[in-house]
Amino acid sequence: MPICEENAAAAAKTLSDAGYEVSTAAVDIASRDSVHALVERATAIGPVMGMIQAAGVSPSQASPATILRVDLYGTAVLLEEFGAVIAPGGAGVVIASQSGHRLQALTPEQNKVLALTPADELLALPMLQPERVTDPLNAYQISKRGNSLRVMAEAVRWGRRGARLNTISPGIIMTPLANDELSGPRGTGYRRMIELSVARRAGTR
Repeated sequence: MPICEENAAAAAKTLSDAGYEVSTAAVDIASRDSVHALVERATAIGPVMGMIQAAGVSPSQASPATILRVDLYGTAVLLEEFGAVIAPGGAGVVIASQSGHRLQALTPEQNKVLALTPADELLALPMLQPERVTDPLNAYQISKRGNSLRVMAEAVRWGRRGARLNTISPGIIMTPLANDELSGPRGTGYRRMIELSVARRAGTR
């Protein structure tokens, strides 16, 4: 069993033992078919009242192309698919990153296309081509900036269904992803950000 499925099974047992009804699924968010299958499974259980998007890969974990496909495109697909079924009174949240706010200013046109381009056309944008995005950190920052822009646009569509959609951009929170960054080639920069923070420590879950 892959480690992600092991983690899901362990979390499901904890919740089940606490009295909750739990269902798990392995999902590739970079695949619309996989996400759509999750949506169908969720709606078969009952009205979808909530969605939390926290899946992604970091600069130390993947290539620029994979980061854009998972973190940017995958999030856009989730918002489109769940935005079509979210129930009135429901809510969604996308976990972006402060890294998206460390990216240099984009042009108004770049902001617009990241926010509004249909998900299945996103990766064809000129600004996202391999010769333009060569660094994993740059790909990550573009993806996280794109997540924030995407949520602003999708919140309008979700609002028409009587649902809310928000994004948060946390600092360094201790997760497996953060641990990979701290031990990776950008670890010095990560530790420097922690040292310069008011708390002088990373956040905990």
